[in-house]
Amino acid sequence: MSSWRDVFPLLEKHMGEWEGEYVHLDPDGREIDRHKSHLRMWEPEDGSCDVIQVNTYTWPDRQEQYQFNGVLRGRDIHFDNDRIVGYMNQWDSQTIILTWTYKSLLKPGNYLYELIQLSKDGQQKVRTWHWMEDDRLVRRTVIRERKIA
Repeated sequence: MSSWRDVFPLLEKHMGEWEGEYVHLDPDGREIDRHKSHLRMWEPEDGSCDVIQVNTYTWPDRQEQYQFNGVLRGRDIHFDNDRIVGYMNQWDSQTIILTWTYKSLLKPGNYLYELIQLSKDGQQKVRTWHWMEDDRLVRRTVIRERKIA
């Protein structure tokens, strides 16, 4: 049985804490939301899953926090919790591809597709989401993050 380090070595560089900003855009590029983010990813010592990521989103008037436990199946890390279902895999030495759906949107043609690009020095990453409904683009999200720990 292989570990995620054998089939997904790029994930090691994503471990730690990241701060950034999410900017949500409509299909025409108009801003519809912007908020700060703090992400923390680690490998749990208890072996309950392969990785855990906790995302904290902050707006001027509120804060939301979500935990995503990932389990290795083959070459992919799978997520399935109350909020989302999906998986991610390593595309090349700097790129992760992730696809998922929010369970509240769970119907054919509704999904998100994400590209995560890590800088060569491992200190910056950019992410883009494509939000699809009935296989049509309804939103894009652009995220910039920097590693803080």
